[in-house]
Amino acid sequence: MKKTLVMKFGGAAVASPTQFSKIAEIIKERKKTYDQIVVVVSAMANTTDSLIDLAKQVHPSPPRREYDMLVSVGERISISLLAMALALKDVDAISFTGSQSGIITTDEHSDAKIIEIRPRRLQPHLDLGKVVIVAGFQGVSLNGEITTLGRGGSDTSAVALAVALKSEKVEFFKDVSGIYDKDPKLNPGASPYNFLTH
Repeated sequence: MKKTLVMKFGGAAVASPTQFSKIAEIIKERKKTYDQIVVVVSAMANTTDSLIDLAKQVHPSPPRREYDMLVSVGERISISLLAMALALKDVDAISFTGSQSGIITTDEHSDAKIIEIRPRRLQPHLDLGKVVIVAGFQGVSLNGEITTLGRGGSDTSAVALAVALKSEKVEFFKDVSGIYDKDPKLNPGASPYNFLTH
């Protein structure tokens, strides 16, 4: 059985273009141990907030569908830049949006829930040994609408993909120590989880 790893890099990890080279080096090192690697990335630091601010300059309360179309762009930038950085390190990689990855969600724009992962487009590339890069935080509803998962959605994407692909583990590269019940930057009383199951 092939050893599979899912890695997740948050916005702070991809905060600047120079960070992508460092991340590519980490991934290249993991390729020595794992047969199949899926990397889930967030938008670069502050990108999502900048896109939200941009939307609010146009409309004080943007329609949720159009909001999702706009804010999902941040992760698309990150997946492309990471694929480019890996190419410079001679690592064969390919990037996919959430919808291309088969992340199927409920219909609620801006706060969708993952209901299923259909990794049909990912698996052939993994079988060829390519690093598969997936845009976190987003998916597609059953009726083909782009959706976003809300804050922390990239972490959820990583775990859901790990379960669907029977990954041995998920590695999170974050700017906080551990996983919390709420965003510790927004909620000082957030409690860390000592153990997680899926």
